[in-house]
Amino acid sequence: MRLKFLLKPGWLALTLVVFTFAVCCFTLLAPWQFSRNTEREHQNAALRESFTGQPRSLDQLLPDGAAPDQRTEWHLVAMKGTYLPEGEVVARLRSVQGEAAYEVLTPFRTVEGTIVLVDRGYVRLDDKSRALPFARPPAGTVDIITRARHDERDGKNRDAFADESTGGKLQSYVVDSQVVARAAKLDIRPGYFQLDVEQPGVLGALPLPQTDSGPFFSYALQWIAFGAMALMGWLYFTVRELKPGGVLTTERPQRRKSVAEMLAEDERSEVAT
Repeated sequence: MRLKFLLKPGWLALTLVVFTFAVCCFTLLAPWQFSRNTEREHQNAALRESFTGQPRSLDQLLPDGAAPDQRTEWHLVAMKGTYLPEGEVVARLRSVQGEAAYEVLTPFRTVEGTIVLVDRGYVRLDDKSRALPFARPPAGTVDIITRARHDERDGKNRDAFADESTGGKLQSYVVDSQVVARAAKLDIRPGYFQLDVEQPGVLGALPLPQTDSGPFFSYALQWIAFGAMALMGWLYFTVRELKPGGVLTTERPQRRKSVAEMLAEDERSEVAT
């Protein structure tokens, strides 16, 4: 039977590759891009709301010590309290507008007694890749407007460190309230709060993300198309192999003789007679 070619090692390997690729497209790659598109939609909605909404208090936006999430991230939070510069940590290996930078993370104690982590913005590097000198936060009680952010995560779970290369200044690899809490030995609530422009203590205010939809939805459709094309290609070659003369078949249709071959056979017959 012609279906025997389906059991040949080469065809089995091709089938495994094609179906594995298609399954990955439909169940992993396309859903991953759809999820990224959904995250971007939530982020854009939160940003647009923060542009027109009024700042809320910490307890109103994040009651009971809740950490910022997709629903609350980027919302404006108004706080009153004092900076705690003795617990300050600098986040290294950052990039702002395409250039290397450090972000300055300073604990902040509200008048209610809650300690939060405030990202005061960025500073550039000197010619030795060290953070340029930056201003200390203002002393005394200040009112600040911030944007709620969820903590970053370090896959290696590294703590802040200080050595000769940092000039004795504590540095971390991520902006994570709990990394700073361990380094400063303070009880800092989850999440951090990014200073808005023209606020007391702000350095270089971090730019906000663009509110465009991004390419994720079109990427998801492309992965679906790639998976469908792979299956259709496999089906096309399968049907072709079922017909006589397929690449993998051992049967070959008899080739019609050319006029020259028929004339040559006639001459050989005449000579033989």
